[in-house]
Amino acid sequence: MAVADTDHYRIEKAIRFLAEHVESQPTLDDVSESVAVSPFHLQRLFRRYAGVTPKQFLQHLTLERAKESLDASGSVLDASLEAGLSSPARLHDHFVTLEAVTPGEYKAGGASLEIRYGIAPTPFGAIFAAQTPRGLCALSFPDDDSGGGAIEALGNQWPLATRIADDSVATSIARRLFEKDDRRKPIRLVASGTNFQIRVWQALLEIPFGAVRTYRQIAATIGAPDGSRAVGNALAVNPIAYLIPCHRVILNTGAIGQYRWQPYRKRALLAWEQSRRAG
Repeated sequence: MAVADTDHYRIEKAIRFLAEHVESQPTLDDVSESVAVSPFHLQRLFRRYAGVTPKQFLQHLTLERAKESLDASGSVLDASLEAGLSSPARLHDHFVTLEAVTPGEYKAGGASLEIRYGIAPTPFGAIFAAQTPRGLCALSFPDDDSGGGAIEALGNQWPLATRIADDSVATSIARRLFEKDDRRKPIRLVASGTNFQIRVWQALLEIPFGAVRTYRQIAATIGAPDGSRAVGNALAVNPIAYLIPCHRVILNTGAIGQYRWQPYRKRALLAWEQSRRAG
């Protein structure tokens, strides 16, 4: 995939530049120079792909915004429950269900299982997606645009599965997640993990779009109030980026914290969600 010449790639570079230089509050001219396009063109592209202007996006990248979001998240949760919604996750743009891989399925190594996988561009970098008949089993932001490491990891996890390259799998998911798409068909996820990890990942699905929780809050939610470190370990091996939203878990101080797919991307994803919710 030749991403270097795509608008997705330019917006990815602009978002990364903003996230990495938030303390210096770069101007539109600074950002446009970093991606070698005119300020007018960047403004138009950024609004098209991110839904907000670079200036609006920058406002949501600050630590203060993260703290404000943490304070406001409780009211978002209360509001969803008062509205009679079955779950605060219903405020999310996507309906997501998670099923655990059974011990038998894991032991079989994917025998008789067909997995389609592919790569697609997004404003936050290329994504790798892998789909089984039961649901999405992998989603990540690979280190390289070819997704070589992600493909190798998929083969190691499901060595006996029939694996078929199909970029349309990733393209479809990318559109659902990061472009305007009014379809409300559920997205089914299938994940392999310990009972504790599955409980943590299920709890993450309850965090509304644009809201955040702390490691301590997630630990308390699953009945393990002293398990913040174990929660962090579960997040570190999350196999399905974004849809199992480990990027919405931050430190008790309001600091962004670590992220399996780069801290700058976590900061950018949070800013994008919060700006979209505010808009």
